[in-house]
Amino acid sequence: MAYIQMKSIVASEGHPGLVLSLTLRMEAGLPMKRRRASATWSPTSVLAGRDTTSSALTWFFWLVSGQPDVEDRIAREIRAVRASSGSTDAAAFSFDELREMHYLHAAITEAMRLYPPVAMDSHCCQNDDVLPDGTFVGKGWQVTYSAYAMARLEELWGADCEEFRPERWLDEDGVFRPESPFKYPVFHGGPRMCLGKEMAYIQMKSIAACVFERFSFRFVGGEGRPGLVFSVTLRMEGGLPMRVKKRRDSVC
Repeated sequence: MAYIQMKSIVASEGHPGLVLSLTLRMEAGLPMKRRRASATWSPTSVLAGRDTTSSALTWFFWLVSGQPDVEDRIAREIRAVRASSGSTDAAAFSFDELREMHYLHAAITEAMRLYPPVAMDSHCCQNDDVLPDGTFVGKGWQVTYSAYAMARLEELWGADCEEFRPERWLDEDGVFRPESPFKYPVFHGGPRMCLGKEMAYIQMKSIAACVFERFSFRFVGGEGRPGLVFSVTLRMEGGLPMRVKKRRDSVC
């Protein structure tokens, strides 16, 4: 049976870094048709996730840089996870450690709610259908929805819908609480759910945790929100100029 093995690699020359390596392994008895399908899916998922992941992290770092309290809470959670697992900040984070970072998971999710990597998406109706609210959709019609606009609807997210508030994703015990994918369609929903969702979260949490464990950031690109560049992915106009400061408690 084919499966995906993801492993952490520490960068050379003693500098801690995290690279996610995707390795596809297949048993000798796997049918050739399934081998071809797996071989096709693997590079497709990596290439499709390249621009979307970088877009998500760009907006995430910008949002966090404007809220020092959020950054501090992320850093505290990282230190707590390190202390609980007994690992040092010279080591890459394990999957178990990343899984325990609920606040970081919430902050990344909240950033993608406000600035989804794919701001708009379209689907073509294969047969006549009726949406849950009674709207008729004919065969061959194009249906487009905007995750960017949905994030700013008070009826979906409340009066604070335009605020960056990671706490909205946490329950009373501080555990991440997901929403319906049809309310939060960043990774789509139903049978067309994004296959790379979990891999994307692992990549983003790994990068963010390694960075915030060692450094603090402040945006220096001017007042107000950076410009939006709407293309296949939602990019930031002019890049992301940051002032980087090493944390006092970092040993790197």
